[in-house]
Amino acid sequence: MNKFNIILVTAPDIKLARNLAKAALETKLAACANIIPHVESHYWWDEKIENESEVLIFFKTSEKNIPELERTICDLHTYDTPEFITVPITAGNHRYLNWLSENMK
Repeated sequence: MNKFNIILVTAPDIKLARNLAKAALETKLAACANIIPHVESHYWWDEKIENESEVLIFFKTSEKNIPELERTICDLHTYDTPEFITVPITAGNHRYLNWLSENMK
């Protein structure tokens, strides 16, 4: 059985988030992308605390697709240092996990 992951990516706006989701789905690097349109991010940047309104994307993908998905996200992203965090899926509904597997390369 495939090992699956959720990839967390933030974007500055909904337009870029949708473009990233479309790129991942069209290339079958992810089976699903959930876009959460309004998150408030607080973080360190250039030695000071910043805060911004961002969009959060959850990509569902297989472990083998992670390197190519990361390249795709980084190539299309407008940030110098895009967030790309991998969270392993350790369990899930068998039918859903099969669906993930069937909808990726």
